[in-house]
Amino acid sequence: MVRGVPPITAYRSRGLLLYSEDIVFLATDINLPGAVDWVMMQSCFGFHFMLVLEKQEKFDHGQQMFYAVVQLIGAKKDAENFMYRLELSNHRRRLCWEATPRSIHEGVAHSISQSDCLSFDANHAQLFAENGNLGINVTITTV
Repeated sequence: MVRGVPPITAYRSRGLLLYSEDIVFLATDINLPGAVDWVMMQSCFGFHFMLVLEKQEKFDHGQQMFYAVVQLIGAKKDAENFMYRLELSNHRRRLCWEATPRSIHEGVAHSISQSDCLSFDANHAQLFAENGNLGINVTITTV
């Protein structure tokens, strides 16, 4: 566990660490009921990044929302040296998000509350899912 980092309480699958600047983050069984988090680690350019896909129940709207976040395991100053791209694609559809990762010290909830993440509803998730699994292409670059 990284010191000073709040624990992630709900893992859908075993934690993985992939070494590449361009990977596919596979979230399995996205149709599970309730709130679920999928977490994976990516290592490139001498740093580790935490990738999180969080599914939340929005009771006031009666729908499920998905939020995808990339955070650097390190200082905010170091995070500013990177950009990340999240992409969902399937057939003739593409949904992309590009941003600077936040430091893990800021927390996933902060990124979501600031709308500084890729967000989409369950209907959009189904457009890109195959057999209940959702693949998100993740690319990290230096700036």
